[in-house]
Amino acid sequence: MALWLTRSHVQSLLSMPDAINAVADAFRLLSVGETIMPLRTNMSVDPHGGSLFAMPAYVGGSIDGLGVKLITFYGDNPRHYGLPAIQGNFVLFDPADGRLLAVMEAGLMTAIRTGASGGVAARHLARPDAAVVTMFGSGAQAPYQLEAVICERPIEKVWVISRNAENASRFAEEMTEHFGIPVQATSDLEMAVRAADIVITATSGHTPLFDGEWLRPGCHINAVGSHLPTAREVDSRTIQRATVVTDQTSACLAEAGDLVVPLKAGEITQDHIHAEIGAIVAGNKQGRTSADEITFFKSVGLAVQDVAVARLVVEKALAAGVGVVLEE
Repeated sequence: MALWLTRSHVQSLLSMPDAINAVADAFRLLSVGETIMPLRTNMSVDPHGGSLFAMPAYVGGSIDGLGVKLITFYGDNPRHYGLPAIQGNFVLFDPADGRLLAVMEAGLMTAIRTGASGGVAARHLARPDAAVVTMFGSGAQAPYQLEAVICERPIEKVWVISRNAENASRFAEEMTEHFGIPVQATSDLEMAVRAADIVITATSGHTPLFDGEWLRPGCHINAVGSHLPTAREVDSRTIQRATVVTDQTSACLAEAGDLVVPLKAGEITQDHIHAEIGAIVAGNKQGRTSADEITFFKSVGLAVQDVAVARLVVEKALAAGVGVVLEE
């Protein structure tokens, strides 16, 4: 029998520390060749102005999971129907016999697993004593990105920068209450970047958010926003100064303007990309090597992350007796 798991089910079952460990394992297995992950597909639904994305993957090893995330993007939904622009579900199968194991709401799971990737990066690339975070963006992904680095490093202060000052203030107030550390909105970009041990960019911006010369020695950057080859959140100077790590290099070279733009401009070569994060998790590549090293992690999001986290959620649901049983 299969399970149907709603957003509230996922929320009750999935903690950020557990998600970070699951995503780290998925990255490791990807690095050592124990996964199957085709390119994501994007089908336009032109008559209705939408798109359907499919992200399938198999993850072997300790996870042994098979599934596909199905996501729809209808940009006019909020204005016309009062619905989210992005909606989706994840379908998990038994990899041994193909049986349906579960269908779950994918929005929250995606937000948590995306945050978790930043947590994995912080674990291996941020200085152990990193205490100050500067967050660009105050939208849906921002709380999970912040939570993940708080799980991995002794964060004492957070600066928030957003195009919408009201949203930034609301976010700062909510996060201060939730995490019990001071989170403060600011419009002083240079001050906030120069103060940061960790910079997080989680925006939909298409042009660089700050001057890479402002980064202090030893800073780590998690860039998880723009996923278009022509859009970028950081400038070329940031990339030139940093040790660059990707979630998957081939995917980033296809989708991440943060790397594509300086590569095309001849400002860096592909050899400037140090490693995929999975190789660092597996111990086959070094992470941070000195206190003064600037490190940069680019994530575009991978289906293996979804499979690993979905497998974990289903295991927890079965153990706790949570979910709606789907009868045959």
